[in-house]
Amino acid sequence: MFKFSKKQETFDIAGVRIGGQPGEVRTVLSGAIFYKNHSIVTDEKRGLFNKSLAEELIVKQEELSDKTGNQHFVQIFALTPEAMTNYIDFVTEITDAPFLIDSIDSEVRLAGAAHACKVGLSNRAIYNSINVGIENKEIDKIRELKIDSAIILAFSPKGFDVKGRIYILDNGNGILNKGLIDIARECGITKPLIDIAVTLVGQGAGAAIRASYVAKAKWGYPVGGGIYNAAASWEKLRDYEKEYREFCGVGANVIQRMAGGDFVLYGPIEKAPKVFPLVAFADDIIAEAVKDIKVEPR
Repeated sequence: MFKFSKKQETFDIAGVRIGGQPGEVRTVLSGAIFYKNHSIVTDEKRGLFNKSLAEELIVKQEELSDKTGNQHFVQIFALTPEAMTNYIDFVTEITDAPFLIDSIDSEVRLAGAAHACKVGLSNRAIYNSINVGIENKEIDKIRELKIDSAIILAFSPKGFDVKGRIYILDNGNGILNKGLIDIARECGITKPLIDIAVTLVGQGAGAAIRASYVAKAKWGYPVGGGIYNAAASWEKLRDYEKEYREFCGVGANVIQRMAGGDFVLYGPIEKAPKVFPLVAFADDIIAEAVKDIKVEPR
């Protein structure tokens, strides 16, 4: 294992600790719920869903978090402001865990953030994400809402290599007039979480893992991502049965951790029973390994 020479930041988000040197703080795991085509959702636009099944999934993730010691976030995905509001209200009644406000539409993200602030949940909300498509009106609104934590997405359409990811964070990579790290600060974000933007196998997935090391070495902020997407895109898996394809998707989450990752967006929350024990095992191995370089779990 290894130790970064730069001080590694550790943030507290509503009681969940995240960051630090590898082996210092256990990996935070985040399962996605209400995602596109999620079977428990009956109306994606209105945010209607099977409440008993949704509660079951959230409670199971929480139980596994308690059992393994790996703390958790709930990644809430929505297509409309109405759906996002309904989902946030439901999830936050079931668990005290922080939650990601996730949507492909900035208006939906902002509506979710505004609702979280209105009902006193801003300390648990993580805006997902500040990315290359951000516009001034979104920056202004985030700053106005005083959300202090956000995912910073290191995706650059100008390059899927390590430089592309780091430059979009550092200087805008010729697309933005400043880097996303500075934009996040401008938004009032004091607890940035860098999502290293894992792309498809053959299109920069490996570079994303390398960029994890670089980002932590450069900024010292918590780093992570959704590496399960890379496994799903691996062409060689198409010849295997579904069960074996799922093994790769679940196992891929360990790669992010071994690359110094602090959090893993592991995909559908249904995968929690497989993901939590696997990553917990990796955490124990890392914690044992770093004792020789004077890093103690805390």
